[in-house]
Amino acid sequence: MIELYFWPTPNCYKVSILLEELSVPFTVIPIHIGKGEQYTPEFQSINPNNKVPALVDHDGPDGKPITIFESGAIMIYLAEKSEKFMPQSTASRIAVLEWLMFQMGSVGPMLGQAHHFRKYSKITIPYAVDRYTKEATRIYNVLDKRLGITPFLAGDYSIADMAVYPWLRPYRWQGQELSEFSNLQRWYSAVRERPAVQRGLKVMEERLNPNKGKPTGDAWDILFGSSHSDDKKQTKPLVNKGPRS
Repeated sequence: MIELYFWPTPNCYKVSILLEELSVPFTVIPIHIGKGEQYTPEFQSINPNNKVPALVDHDGPDGKPITIFESGAIMIYLAEKSEKFMPQSTASRIAVLEWLMFQMGSVGPMLGQAHHFRKYSKITIPYAVDRYTKEATRIYNVLDKRLGITPFLAGDYSIADMAVYPWLRPYRWQGQELSEFSNLQRWYSAVRERPAVQRGLKVMEERLNPNKGKPTGDAWDILFGSSHSDDKKQTKPLVNKGPRS
C-alpha cells in the first residue's frame, strides 16, 4: 500500500500523475498547508523539511516500509521500482535525470518565485517581478529549444516530463504565453492529453478553487514562513484509489 501525503500543488501533482501512469493504487492523505498541517509532529516524522509531497510505501525494499520525501526522490524511487519511465541504459537514464534535475533546480524554484512576486506578494516589488519573469522566459526558451529536437525532454516520455508539466500549467502567472514557444506548446498539449495526466490532476480537485484569491492573514503567514499553525490534529486518509486500466 502506498500513502501519498498531498495538497494540490505542482510538486504533488508530479507524483499523483506518475502513480496514475503506473496504475498503482494509492491512498491520499491531505496535508492542508494553509492551516499548517505540514508542521505537525506526525508529518515532521515523515518529512523533516515540512513540505509536501511525501510518500510511504508499505511494500518497500525487502518488503519493509519506506518513507520518502522530496518529489524528485519519490519519482525516481517509483520509476525504478516499477522499471517504467526511467530507461535502463546509462545514456538514456542520465538524460532523464538531467531534465528532472533541471526541473528541481530551475523550473520549480524560479517559476515558484515568479508565482510569489507576481501573484502572492503583499506588495509589488518591481525588481523582483522583472527578475523572475525574465528568468521564467529564459527557462521557457531552454525547454522550447530542447523540444525542437526531441519529442519529449529526454527523448521518450518519462518522469522528467511529468515533473515539468505541472509547473507550466499556470504559465500566465509567470508572465508567459505558450503561443510564443511553438515546440513547448506542442509538447504541453501532448502531455495534457494523456488520460493518466488528467486523472493525476483531479486528485483532491474538490479542494482546489482556481478562482480563489491570494491567501490572507494566518494562511499567508503559514504558507510563506512567518508562522506555524498550532493545529496538531492528526491527518486522516481522504481517498483510496484502486488499480487503473
